[in-house]
Order: sequence, then C-alpha cells, then structure tokens
Amino acid sequence: MTPRSTTDAPLSKPTFGAPAWLVDHRVLLSIAVLAILPWVLPSKALAVNVLIYGVVVMGYNLLFGYTGLLSFGQAAFFGSGAYLTGIAIGRYGLPWFAAVALAVALSTLLAAAIGVVSTRTRGIYFSMVTLALAQLVYYVALQASSFTGGENGLRGFTVERISLLGFPVNFLDPVNKYYVLMLFAALAMWFQSRILNSPFGAVIEAIRDNEQRARACGYNVERCKLIVFMLSGAISSLGGCMFALHLSIVPLDILHYQTSGMIVMMVLLGGARSFFGPFVGAATFLILEDVISLWTSHWQIFVGAIFILFVLFLPKGIWGTLLEALPRRGRR
Repeated sequence: MTPRSTTDAPLSKPTFGAPAWLVDHRVLLSIAVLAILPWVLPSKALAVNVLIYGVVVMGYNLLFGYTGLLSFGQAAFFGSGAYLTGIAIGRYGLPWFAAVALAVALSTLLAAAIGVVSTRTRGIYFSMVTLALAQLVYYVALQASSFTGGENGLRGFTVERISLLGFPVNFLDPVNKYYVLMLFAALAMWFQSRILNSPFGAVIEAIRDNEQRARACGYNVERCKLIVFMLSGAISSLGGCMFALHLSIVPLDILHYQTSGMIVMMVLLGGARSFFGPFVGAATFLILEDVISLWTSHWQIFVGAIFILFVLFLPKGIWGTLLEALPRRGRR
C-alpha cells in the first residue's frame, strides 16, 4: 500500500459542532465581537489582555483541542515571542514589525526543536517532556541576564508610535493600541481557519480521534504532529509579541510552568476544539481574576474552585456548550 501524503483527500471532513453558517463566517464574526470588546469590558487594559491571551490560547487549542496533544510547555513559546520582540527592539533597534516577524520565526524554530524531541513520545510522557523542556527555556532566560534581565525581567524598550500604511498612530493610546493589536489577532484567526479548512486540518483531527487508524491510512503521524506543534508555537509566540508591545516589559514569570497551567485552564474554560472558545476562556479567567482579586489576595482558590465546577458540569467549556445548544440542522 502506497502511503498517502497530507495533501491527499482527508480522512473525513472536519466537524466543529456548530451550524454551517457559523463555521463559514467564523473569522468575520469573531473579529466583529472583538471589535466591540473594549466598550463592554470594565477597562481597555482588560480588553487588551483578553486579546493577547486569546491568541496565545488559540495557538494552544490547535495543539490540544484539534490534535489531542496535551502540552504543559506552551509558556515557552509565549515567553520566547515576548522576549525576542523586546530584545530586537531594545537591544538591536529593529522596527516593531521586523522585531515581531523575527520573534515569530525564531520561536517557530524553538517549537521545532522542542517538537522533534517531544513528539517522539505519547500520552503523559509527551506532557512531561514538554513541561521539562519549557522549564529548561525558563532557566536559560534566568541565567542569560545580560540579554533577558534575569529575575528582573526585560525592560528598556517602548514603542510609542507606529506607522500603518504610512499613517502614524499613537500606540500609547489604549484604544489605538487595542485595534492595532486586534489586527494581529485577526491575522492569527485567519491563518488558523485556513489550517482547519485544509486537508491537513482534517488529518490532525483524524490523529486526535484515532491515531492508529490515521497511521494505517498511510499518514505520517509523527511529521504531522511536528508540523502542528510548530504552527501552535508560532501562533502562541505572536501573542507573546503582542504582550511585549503592550507592556514594554517582559517578566520572567511569563516562561514559568504556572503560565502554561493558566493557558490550559483558559482553553478548557472556553471550550477546546471551538474556534472562538480561546477568547471566551481568556475573558472568563481574566474577568474572574480581576473581580475576585478585589475581594481577596487568595483569588486563585476561588478561581480554582470555579474551574473544577466547569470541568465537572461543563466539560465542553462555555463556548462549546453554547454551540451544542444551537439547532443541529445544517451542522458540519
């Protein structure tokens, strides 16, 4: 039997548990919702954070939700995107767009290096390898203090004005900043939608549903896992670039395993394998943190308890449950 490549006809058409019209226009509808987000949330800063973490979690959802690979090391790509952007701007004086492009490219190479090792394992071993390698990245950043600032984090870079199509934009204005960063989010959503609508998108879903069957059909499962690992790292690193441009500071904690755990919580709160779920999960987590932290410094206890309730009673997450509640006619 001649092995089939990932460009051949897919094993099955992707199913998203949503009406066809919602799937067909999901990028435009998502952008429309994000466009009004600053005006419905308590603050513009919170809206920017939802945007940033939504992109990071979206990248992780491609790996976990659509491919079924539980990684505990996504913070490595989130942090690498942020650090590389800050270093490129502050240390080497690159323009912001060149810094972002360079950071995403190098973070994708980092994802390839980690993926080559981790995708050789399966199950809990895969999760532990990604956790260990991500912590290795954390300690490299801690020791390379001349570049990263060590425990104090990376400082000394600020983007005050940017040029879009020849028009100068005051990037320090919260509204301008939000809509500039929303362009990055829109690009990431379009890119991921193209992946999911392609034959490769059907292949990774087939790997998630039944890896042995996908292998028996002739697909190179290991290569597909490595590619999706790199794509996931690239999208999450873009969120890191947005984080650096937003705060002009990159704390060391962005690379810590607690950040990876927070990303996992966000994707489960919103709904794994749902396109807009990452933004819903990020908004839910950040709003809970913002509100509960006003009452007590031990907000993690309450957020953790709420997360357990979601896992027990809403296993498909907020957005995934809402999609399931929609009429089933015309689903794809």
